[in-house]
Amino acid sequence: MKFEKVTGQIEIKEKLRQSYYNNRLSHSYLFYGIPGTGKLALALAFAQFLSCENKKETDSCGECPSCKKYEKLIHPDLHFVFPVITTSGKKSVSDTYISQWREMVLEDPYFSYNEWMVKLESENKQGSIYSDESAEIIKKLNLKTFESDYKVMIIWLPEKMNNSCANKLLKILEEPPQNTVFILVSDNREDVLPTIKSRTQPVKILGIEEDILKHALIDKYGIDEQRAIDIVNISNGSMLEAKEQISASEENKFNLAQFVSLMRLGYSRKINEALKWADQMSKTGREKQKNFLNYCSVLIRENFVYNYKQTKITYMTKAEEEFASNFARFVNASNVDDLAEIFNQAYYHIERNGNSKIIFTDSAFKIMKVIRK
Repeated sequence: MKFEKVTGQIEIKEKLRQSYYNNRLSHSYLFYGIPGTGKLALALAFAQFLSCENKKETDSCGECPSCKKYEKLIHPDLHFVFPVITTSGKKSVSDTYISQWREMVLEDPYFSYNEWMVKLESENKQGSIYSDESAEIIKKLNLKTFESDYKVMIIWLPEKMNNSCANKLLKILEEPPQNTVFILVSDNREDVLPTIKSRTQPVKILGIEEDILKHALIDKYGIDEQRAIDIVNISNGSMLEAKEQISASEENKFNLAQFVSLMRLGYSRKINEALKWADQMSKTGREKQKNFLNYCSVLIRENFVYNYKQTKITYMTKAEEEFASNFARFVNASNVDDLAEIFNQAYYHIERNGNSKIIFTDSAFKIMKVIRK
């Protein structure tokens, strides 16, 4: 992927190029920021630029043998690590799923962890970077480069790396083989182990510039300018958020419907109905449950801001804002922290494979206690 194919991020592209031209390359980078800002696309473009045999001033050439292989993600000096699932009879390492990974990235490098899990047909399994991966990484990087001046190891979502794998990688991250570049791509820097963070150079990737994102949406999806403006206003610079708004995904509709039901049950304190709601939610997939809880956390924040008439810094769809017009007054300074903590704790326990029926029941009852504060 060439830099020119990465949507926006003009300033970051220039900083990366100058780090090469000024001989100030780091051996380990941590690209971090919210999902959908193009972190993986930037990592791919930067890696291709480093290996290009005929660099232009601002980009890789796209024509040399190295670039041709990068465009297909088959360059022998480009390596990937990403969350995988455990499957009977298969080794739980990235190479086992490299074909699916290449298909996903080549189709569109702006995708989420949940979309990757769907690609792997994970059902209720959660993806992780397991301890077996560390041996694969060390083996690959201890080999000499095949064709390029640089070996590049892109680790997507290092926050999904288990402790055993991370601890085995500390030495090679701190002192990698010559001309080796690690690029870690994180959606949540706070969840990356401190020992990993301390060995990388942080590069914060902000949201895509509004005007650039607007034109990208018009060009790619053929929507009119006003709709593009509306989508940009609620996307917070994220291509993923913008795509979800365009597709009007069923999951977003489901999440809003469940949030509305939960808030109404909490206010009315209908215990039997809350039990039925919790039972229904417990029958959805674990990833869907986590996505819902994340959604609730965001919508609580948006309603709190809306309640204080700060509509210019709210990011809601028309349907969400219609509900907020009546509901937002119930999210205030006396209960917003409690509400946020309810959803954060539920997410924590769901992620650790707690009993989802108990977790959602407990959350509903806690909301009954605080929603009328």
